[in-house]
Amino acid sequence: MTLENIIKEKLGTIVDVRTREEFSGGHVVGSINIPLNEVQDRFEEIQNLKSPLVLCCASGNRSGQAQHFLSQKEIDCHNGGSWLDVNYYQSK
Repeated sequence: MTLENIIKEKLGTIVDVRTREEFSGGHVVGSINIPLNEVQDRFEEIQNLKSPLVLCCASGNRSGQAQHFLSQKEIDCHNGGSWLDVNYYQSK
């Protein structure tokens, strides 16, 4: 299963790890906002999300950090990179 298919077929949850301000300026429809600095504190909430998780941010850097942390905690997740890329896959 490719990342593109996971996004297109809505098989998991899209988690945007940008700040609330960035998220409110535009985001993928249906995504949820858990800023990177809150990922550790909201781990229990993250565990209860429909997996796999597709993490996104502005460039892929913060989502990569979140993906590294969550993978170590055995969460099924993928770095989707930029939210604009994820949005593009979802709209195809």
